[in-house]
Amino acid sequence: MQSMQELDPLTLAIVEGRREQAIVETQRWLDRGEDPRLIIERYLGLGMTLVGEAFKKNEIYVPEMLIAARAMKGALALLEPRLSASSLGKPRHLALIGTVKGDLHDIGKDLVAAMWRGAGIAVVDLGVDVSAESFAEATVERRPDIVGMSALLTTTMRSMREAAAAVRATGIPVRIIVGGAPISDEFAADIKADGWALDAGMAVDVARHLLASPAR
Repeated sequence: MQSMQELDPLTLAIVEGRREQAIVETQRWLDRGEDPRLIIERYLGLGMTLVGEAFKKNEIYVPEMLIAARAMKGALALLEPRLSASSLGKPRHLALIGTVKGDLHDIGKDLVAAMWRGAGIAVVDLGVDVSAESFAEATVERRPDIVGMSALLTTTMRSMREAAAAVRATGIPVRIIVGGAPISDEFAADIKADGWALDAGMAVDVARHLLASPAR
């Protein structure tokens, strides 16, 4: 893990799971006039990336990850209203997002949802442990432009494959974007997703690129 001395106090608060301190440091950046999207990318996103790396190396376990996620959500609660306010006009695009069946982690999903909203994309959050059938039903009901799928566990990659197939089977032209610790560009291509994102900032870039081209 990156040296603690090198981390910004906000990133450090996320890594150490200190929710109140994370809120204080987030407000400090906002008071300095920092763009909420940059706060998410530079500090919250980095913090959760470091936590995810430590988790994969078995340096921390689920309880520590959940505490870090709680700190991140405290910071996001300050940032999301400002992200919405910075998006002028009515959103032109709609995204569905959810963590696939068998996976209860919402860290990456929440960061991506916040960043998409900040980019002017309306987001419907389906939550965690979302079945392939639920992804498909929501796609039929909402007819979104994007469906985002997240997985943190290698054991739930099969669920992501099934969810992508179920969404495609609806016949609705939609861009599928996938992400999460075990997901790679190669896996995304294998399950016929349109894009893959390593982090929340990349998820915005991928979404914008795909929205500029015709859906399947």
